[in-house]
Amino acid sequence: MAPTRRNRSTSAGGAAPYPRSLRVNQVLRQIVAEELERLADADERLRLVTVTSVDTAPDLRNATVYLGTLGEEAADALEERRTQLQRAVGRQVRMKRTPRLAFAADPAVSAGARVEEVLRRLGESAPAQEWARPGGDEADPGPV
Repeated sequence: MAPTRRNRSTSAGGAAPYPRSLRVNQVLRQIVAEELERLADADERLRLVTVTSVDTAPDLRNATVYLGTLGEEAADALEERRTQLQRAVGRQVRMKRTPRLAFAADPAVSAGARVEEVLRRLGESAPAQEWARPGGDEADPGPV
């Protein structure tokens, strides 16, 4: 049987993530996280910043660094240190271009927090249910 070629686009119509893009994203995430850890010693505003993922544009000119939380002070500190972080990436990775870094709060973290809040409210408002049948044996499920 002849090997089949993979289509360049996914069924949703977007570009398929290639292994190189995934590797670049992973390497950038690691470098930025290590640099932010070093910078946090000097800048208090960066202490609780956690890099969750990186998404690089297909042309590798821009990269969005997603963070677990992004307060206003942390955003200001990151913008001040952006060129320093880009220089660190340029020193540690051999690429044709060093991507311009942009920082954003990770939407998955905020969505997870919203789901957790909804579940918490549902748990508080739901009355306690008794799972055992009144007057029946808990081990005996009864007729089915």
